[in-house]
Amino acid sequence: MVDADPQCNLTSCLVEASVVNDWLDNSDFESGVTIWSAIKPVSESTGNVRVVKPYERLPNIFLIPGDICLSEFEQELPQIWVECLQRRVRGYRGVSAISEAINLVARNIEADFVFYDVGPNIGPLNRVILLDCDYFIVPAACDLFSTRALSTLGHSLESWINEWAVISSIAPDDTPLLPGKPIFLGYILQKFRMYGGKISGGFAPYVAKLEKAANSEIATVLRRIDKNLAHASISLNKLGQVKDFGALAIEAQTEGVPFAMASGAPYLKEQARKEFKNIAERIIQRITHGPSES
Repeated sequence: MVDADPQCNLTSCLVEASVVNDWLDNSDFESGVTIWSAIKPVSESTGNVRVVKPYERLPNIFLIPGDICLSEFEQELPQIWVECLQRRVRGYRGVSAISEAINLVARNIEADFVFYDVGPNIGPLNRVILLDCDYFIVPAACDLFSTRALSTLGHSLESWINEWAVISSIAPDDTPLLPGKPIFLGYILQKFRMYGGKISGGFAPYVAKLEKAANSEIATVLRRIDKNLAHASISLNKLGQVKDFGALAIEAQTEGVPFAMASGAPYLKEQARKEFKNIAERIIQRITHGPSES
């Protein structure tokens, strides 16, 4: 797991505050372990990416901690992007710095999956991260803002992918390049309430709206670039749904574990476990079969 959000929410959820504070206080040094510690030499043009040791939160589940200094790196990324268009090596190295750092760690621990957690925006930091991903998943709340955000995301991705294709085509030989073609794996419906086994009235209208927007504003847009970048079937865009579990989510954050909290209603914890297991199995199935398969 890579916390690529400068707010460090994933890190704060999984690790005690005192440990996180120590990591952040020391991330500028060579002994640093955050994502910023890894890319700092490239960002400051003083050297290559550093190999950082990931934190093993649970057996075989590792974390690259986030860092508020990523916000400073993000401010540099627009200029770094322009330098790519100018065929300057510094630009390519800057754009691929996070990718290179994470790939080094993933190879060292023989990771099967790498999950980036990013902030809810379409800024330059998320641009270089999404272009590094094989697949991406969109959490979509049952509200007007998420419906509109899907349109913004789809068209931004179209622009990023097309621009990166141009940048890649003019790149000097032996230049590090991002894959540049993230596949839309689907969206996950969330933050809704249930009544009588169904999504309650106030949230229900957004279910169809989100399904339509995910298809027309993301899948269809990406398929114009490459038909393999999204499912052709509208029904396959939904990976699953996670209802509002109320206090259970807060308790999970407080204790830093998903389902094994000491507190919380057992039946709710079991519901959450089943829902996330179904989503995980669906992700593996779609990665195995590809976007055009059912």
